[in-house]
Amino acid sequence: MKIKILSDSACDLPEEIIKDYNIDILPIVVIKGEKEYLDKVSIQPKEVYENMRKGEVYKTSQISPMDFKSKFQEYGQNGESVIYIAFSSGLSGTYQTSLLVKEDVKSEYSQLDLDIIDTKGASGGFGLMVLYAAKMAREGKTKEEIIKAVEFYRDHMQHIFTVDDIEYLYRGGRVSRTKAFIGGLLNIKPILHVDEEGKLIPIEKIRGKNKVFKTMLDIMEERSKEADLKSQIIGITHGDDIEGALKLKKLIEERFGSKDFLINTIGAAIGAHSGPGTLAIYFLDRNYNN
Repeated sequence: MKIKILSDSACDLPEEIIKDYNIDILPIVVIKGEKEYLDKVSIQPKEVYENMRKGEVYKTSQISPMDFKSKFQEYGQNGESVIYIAFSSGLSGTYQTSLLVKEDVKSEYSQLDLDIIDTKGASGGFGLMVLYAAKMAREGKTKEEIIKAVEFYRDHMQHIFTVDDIEYLYRGGRVSRTKAFIGGLLNIKPILHVDEEGKLIPIEKIRGKNKVFKTMLDIMEERSKEADLKSQIIGITHGDDIEGALKLKKLIEERFGSKDFLINTIGAAIGAHSGPGTLAIYFLDRNYNN
């Protein structure tokens, strides 16, 4: 039986890939004032970033239990074999909600064939896991083979990113007001990663954007010593900064010889907290040999 891949909008995959591989995507809720929108459905990242530059503040909310229930019931009725690849439990309650709803729906549809994986990842790193799973499903791999691969990618996917303005991390609750104020005055660009628990952790503080790029690639080199960066897809996502993303791509090509890239805009689910100008790179620190 062909495996169906389900994910959520925080994976930040390009729309053409989602359509090509027939991936189901549940949108995360984006909130501005009293209004609620669906990420990449009723609100697009470009609008969010433009408004954030004008001082607008956005918040996000996890996928509702009712939305999960409706989708899981659909799978139960259709008898589909499904893997839900979920946004990091360290950044959202979405994963935990999906587990609870699954048990509820199984009491109604005992035949529900659904596995749920916590990626401990976000944005492009999360998206690469979903893409790898969708490719394997298209190739006719078994559910066990796909789950094994995704769990390897989860354990070895590196997320390295920086934000253009530390003020957005303050608004998103990631740094204190004092740190945001001092960081803004000193033009400090924090470099962060996603740790093994799926949480955002600062690892460097750099002054000036050019130094940030060099430091990000230094970290990439250090963490990829057991990997072949030429033979894997390198993910790059950006907060409405395609020029910065393409510069990163060029630097990675020149330094590591990488040829295969997946570049996309960070959606509102992540961008509402990281802000415009965010740049991130994703890669495996060890190649997968199935």
